[in-house]
Amino acid sequence: MAEPAKTPKDPEKGYVALLGWSLSAIEALDRFDRRYVVVAPDWAEEYCTEHDIPYLPWNFERLNDRSLEIAETLREKGVDVAIPLFEETVEWAGAINAVLLNNPRLFGQAMLLRDKALMKRRAQLGGIRVGIFEEAHDREDVIRFLRRVNQTLLKLDGDPNDPIHLKAFDKAGCLGHRVIRTPDEVDSIPDEEFPVLMESHLDGWEFAVEAWIHNGKIKFLNISEYVTLGYSVFVPATPELEKYRPQITAQIEKLIKTFDIDFGFVHPEYFVTNDGEMYFGEVAYRPPGFKVFELLERAYGFNAYQALVLSFDPKTTEEEIDAFFPREVVDAAGVAGCFGVYPRRRVVSNLEIPEVTADDDYYETNDLAPPLEETVTKRTAFGTHWGLLYFFGEDPYRMRDLLKSQEELDFYV
Repeated sequence: MAEPAKTPKDPEKGYVALLGWSLSAIEALDRFDRRYVVVAPDWAEEYCTEHDIPYLPWNFERLNDRSLEIAETLREKGVDVAIPLFEETVEWAGAINAVLLNNPRLFGQAMLLRDKALMKRRAQLGGIRVGIFEEAHDREDVIRFLRRVNQTLLKLDGDPNDPIHLKAFDKAGCLGHRVIRTPDEVDSIPDEEFPVLMESHLDGWEFAVEAWIHNGKIKFLNISEYVTLGYSVFVPATPELEKYRPQITAQIEKLIKTFDIDFGFVHPEYFVTNDGEMYFGEVAYRPPGFKVFELLERAYGFNAYQALVLSFDPKTTEEEIDAFFPREVVDAAGVAGCFGVYPRRRVVSNLEIPEVTADDDYYETNDLAPPLEETVTKRTAFGTHWGLLYFFGEDPYRMRDLLKSQEELDFYV
């Protein structure tokens, strides 16, 4: 198969470094006018050489004394800015951009966007509503926090506890996320998961936002509607959630100001409570999981990785970025959604797409693989799905119900 033609690069525009390995991002940049280099571990070298992809080897271990080497190397190459593609490369981007853009503050900002406890404190200082949170260093701290939260909620003996959430300080989204309701459940937490962030439970509608920022202003804001957290999401959202757009926009503007964000991309999560109050969950400074960039391209037609480059590149003009984005909601050709499949049985041997899914006119494709082993490992915390099903159609309500109904089906039998 012939390699697709690459778009000629404009030397007047920025030269970007992609931190981390993503074929979707590489393919998007091959079709874009910016020069780029992929910074990835050694195992990517062979593929890059074979496919003529500009590449620089670097292993993203913990930041240490050698960390500045990569920034110096990129600066010598003439790179303008580094773009993090994954949670693990956010602080690297901060450290590198502090050098490339001659702005030491960017490294401190990256640390705030990476450490969930620091992030919540900074949000609180900026007047952003957050739930109660604390750090735990051992199981005793967790039990104490669980008791204190429920005492605060005036629970009586025999009342069921309000749950608390435990999250890793510096992992992406659902990784390491546990819900704890009783002191007995605390015993199941392995030692190596500490320290963790503990949060009170917020009852409400949880959703995510994707916002591209240029010169401190929002250029495009998408609201991603979760059907079930960790399972399914679709874009654009239903009119019920979209009606909060003015409030959500105001929250993102507050976030930009609080975290001093001048450029780039943010992916925060929020809760709307029954009385319409909005609470901040957390924010990531990298593309979202669950293929939301691909869903946006299906719904709107623009490539979100190219948008990422535009929002990071210091040489992007206001006119160029404004011309790139469609209008939110009204320019969407339809609603794009995906569902993360996790086997519901303990022993599986085949992958079978149920007829009710395959025959649905909203169903488009999937990236599920046949099972490699028969015994399904127990899902810890939110676990990792085995692949995604993709849907596209006109009606956001029908999409929501369709994604919800997939939870009752077996794809691995």
